Amino acid sequence: MSKIDTRPVPSALPPSAAELAAWQSLTRDEQIARTRDTLLAPEAGRVSDATMDDVLIAARKRVAARRG
Repeated sequence: MSKIDTRPVPSALPPSAAELAAWQSLTRDEQIARTRDTLLAPEAGRVSDATMDDVLIAARKRVAARRG
C-alpha cells in the first residue's frame, strides 16, 4: 500500500480554509522547501499538450468529485 502525502503543498487551485491555515502555519523555510520539492518531483517535469485551462478544469472536476 502506498503512503499518501497529506502535508500542505503549493497548488494552482484556491485553497480551502483548512488548507490555507495549514500552509500559513508553516515557516517560510518550510513553505520554500515544500514548493521546491513539488517543483523538483519527477511528475513536475512531464511534457503535456494540455493548456493551463485544461489542467484547471480537470483539477476542479477532481476537487468537486472529492468534496461530493
